[in-house]
Amino acid sequence: MSRALQLTEQLISRNSVTPDDADCQHIIADRLKPLGFECETIVSGPENFRVTNLWAKFKGFSPLAAEAPAQPAIKSIATEALPKTFVFAGHTDVVPTGPLEQWHSNPFTPSHRNGVLYGRGAADMKTSIAAMVVAVEEFLAANPKPNLSIAFLLTSDEEGPANDGTVVVCKQLQERGEQLDYCIVGEPTSVDRLGDMIKNGRRGTMSGKLTVKGVQGHIAYPHLAKNPIHLFAPALAELVSMEWDKGNEFFPATSWQVSNMHSGTGASNIIPGDLVVDFNFRFCTESTPESLQQRLQAVLGKHQLDYNLKWVIGGLPFLTTPGELVAAVRGAIQAETGLATELSTTGGTSDGRFIAKVCSQVIEFGPINASIHKINEHVLVSDIDPLKNIYKGVLERLAGLADQ
Repeated sequence: MSRALQLTEQLISRNSVTPDDADCQHIIADRLKPLGFECETIVSGPENFRVTNLWAKFKGFSPLAAEAPAQPAIKSIATEALPKTFVFAGHTDVVPTGPLEQWHSNPFTPSHRNGVLYGRGAADMKTSIAAMVVAVEEFLAANPKPNLSIAFLLTSDEEGPANDGTVVVCKQLQERGEQLDYCIVGEPTSVDRLGDMIKNGRRGTMSGKLTVKGVQGHIAYPHLAKNPIHLFAPALAELVSMEWDKGNEFFPATSWQVSNMHSGTGASNIIPGDLVVDFNFRFCTESTPESLQQRLQAVLGKHQLDYNLKWVIGGLPFLTTPGELVAAVRGAIQAETGLATELSTTGGTSDGRFIAKVCSQVIEFGPINASIHKINEHVLVSDIDPLKNIYKGVLERLAGLADQ
């Protein structure tokens, strides 16, 4: 059994449903400390939702690699005077299992069937974390004094509200003046084959809760009431048909979607007094939260609605244009799989939105995502070591030890 597979199984066996880390980060820290990493645990959140975060940074010569010969640099990206910092980021928490009786095996007992490893978190994202750790072990064994600073940022609050996880660590790093240059988030981004897609950005997300006010009354006397559903209908039609922007070469156009509408008392003979509408923007870099808010509120004003509106900005869009990190990841994928990977910004949000505030180059890359959050989540066993090799290849390229 490979070391990456062994660590993957060890992590899957921990019942780390968000926000419980279930000692996953302790297992990882125990692997990193002998390599020369300084490991810091940052606990955050209220008593009933305690979140565990790990910030681990390589502080120098790896004692386990004392006899390893240094490899000559072919082409150095980082300067000798001040090595750039590369971060592996991810989450040790997983989503709930769903009905246990629908799983073909215990979700927290790693199980193999026909070359496939099953278990909650197999794809999202314990395989990625295990591959990252072993990649670093192998890299430092061969390069005990790399021209690259390496760090890990792990949280147990990515699948939950994400209020006390990566965002908290990034804030502390910013306050300390910590400089981050490159980051790979181990999200499962591959579609059909390992390495066929990486995410070089994500759209922003902004939700709103709109309350349209009317006047409750008897349904037989509509002239004595104001139906908020009827009042909102023309504005809804206009909002649905609006073009918020056209997107750009990296992002699709911004979209606006209603997720829920509720009104009334449950009785069939009462005109409701208000209507509550939950909606969400997924927006690209062509729009800002302020511009979208202003345009939506202009429509509500145009239709003379009496309303209350609350906004929640879940994350701003981020984008890493092709450069050093994208080239290193593409080169490592090509070398390992032969694939020319596709850049994409589709999908939901990730912790990359927080890291992008303190790191100029952030991409997401991990295993095939077809089974994430599903019953019988799984990864191909044959993808685990290649994933580790790609992560290692990225380190080698950024440290100047391999051609791009």
